[in-house]
Amino acid sequence: MPWRQFLVAAVIGVLVAWGPSSGQEIDSAGRGRVLARQECARCHAVEKQQDQSPNEDAPSFHQVASTPGMNAMALSAALNTSHRTMPNLVIAPDEQSDIVAYILSLK
Repeated sequence: MPWRQFLVAAVIGVLVAWGPSSGQEIDSAGRGRVLARQECARCHAVEKQQDQSPNEDAPSFHQVASTPGMNAMALSAALNTSHRTMPNLVIAPDEQSDIVAYILSLK
């Protein structure tokens, strides 16, 4: 193979290898963790290893995840129901699904 064709093939190979398909995709729980840090961490302990929430009335996400019977449907219902001690957050449905996936990953 002539040198020029080899160089073009090598460049194409590198571009394909570094393209978007090879970048590590953040899964739903990973996106949920980022969102939880942004939207929920003011009140809740959002990391599994955190023992105490900043707001003592707010349960940690690990406690929520460990609640018997906790599942995606229950968490979605909780996020869509007003609570006296929780501000009304407007969260897009896909973001809510990601946060739910993150919380459930803490079991």
